[in-house]
Amino acid sequence: MANNAAEALIGAAVLAAAGGFLVYAARTADLGVSSGDRYELTAAFRKAEGLTVGGDVRIAGVKVGTIRDMTLDAATYRAVATLSIDSKVQLPEDSDAAIAVEGLLGGAYVAVTPGGSEFMLEPGDEIAYTQGSVNLLDLVGKAISGGAGG
Repeated sequence: MANNAAEALIGAAVLAAAGGFLVYAARTADLGVSSGDRYELTAAFRKAEGLTVGGDVRIAGVKVGTIRDMTLDAATYRAVATLSIDSKVQLPEDSDAAIAVEGLLGGAYVAVTPGGSEFMLEPGDEIAYTQGSVNLLDLVGKAISGGAGG
């Protein structure tokens, strides 16, 4: 009888731990956020290497949203990212977006720098000022070839 009680207690502990992991995963993946808590903006980049759907959108290093979609504009051949931004964060219309990297081996994210305009971006608007990703290997190659030739 004591053996059954111990097994039941261990089983309950395992289920509680699994439930805790599920809650943590839902919070970090933004699964529990309804569409009313966010609004979407778009940003078109010449190069979007390293960006992935589900990646972060940050202001001053603080996560304020996620990348919801990535598509290619067939007319301009630019990567168009759909950004889902927390509704508490209102961005001026002259804000800019750049692709930044978390160190040498880190992932890429969209870094937004708010502008100074008194007019705010509305849901569905596009961030007009963007800077694409910089490939570290291209920079090193240019530095080596520039140093050897000059």
